[in-house]
Amino acid sequence: MKYLDLALPTPAENLACDEALLDWCEVSHCADEILRVWEPADYFVVVGYANKAATEVNLPACEARQVPVLRRCSGGGTVLQGPGCLNYTLILKIAGAEPLRSIATTNCFVMNRNREALETLLKRPVKVQGHIDLAISGLKCSGNSQRRRRRFLLFHGTFLLNFDVPLVQELLPLPSQQPGYRQNRAHTDFLTNLKLPAGELKAALRRTWNATSPLRSPPLLAMAALTREKYATREWNFKF
Repeated sequence: MKYLDLALPTPAENLACDEALLDWCEVSHCADEILRVWEPADYFVVVGYANKAATEVNLPACEARQVPVLRRCSGGGTVLQGPGCLNYTLILKIAGAEPLRSIATTNCFVMNRNREALETLLKRPVKVQGHIDLAISGLKCSGNSQRRRRRFLLFHGTFLLNFDVPLVQELLPLPSQQPGYRQNRAHTDFLTNLKLPAGELKAALRRTWNATSPLRSPPLLAMAALTREKYATREWNFKF
């Protein structure tokens, strides 16, 4: 697996990067899978592909704080990104991989690999909750989602390391759809920070996914085009 530690300057560029990597592997008959990691420099809200921004986001509060709202290409719920988060992206080849044959089996496979990596670092139990969350003692520390193509899939997520959880409370209402284990808890009673150095978690993910060699030539032109034509546009970000 190839490894890419790449944080781009803007939220739109970082979201475009994930989709561009998926497109690149899908159309180029690339044999390599990819692990990307990145840390956001600024706060921004990301709604899942099918989310309605007006329902899932406190838009007046975001406008007052000048926090942009963007849409990703994968499903799942709405999240706040920013300093203190570590994001990862996996581009995995579907063909011939029995654990990746469906959405459900992929969730199980990836989440348990990441759970084991985190448990090794923390020396304490970590559970997969609600299919795509990682939680410690019932508190969520990681949310994830996926998008599938014919040959490759994108699986990505966020780990809370030292994040401003009260800001989540300010900018996001309770989600319209909740996993059962949440039990209608407020963000401040539901989310927890791992308090790990980003470098340690990056190294653990790299070991877990055997990402041994650097990706030296990512599709920068495709990233720029997707940023310009999609992720930086109001038409995409507020399509629902």
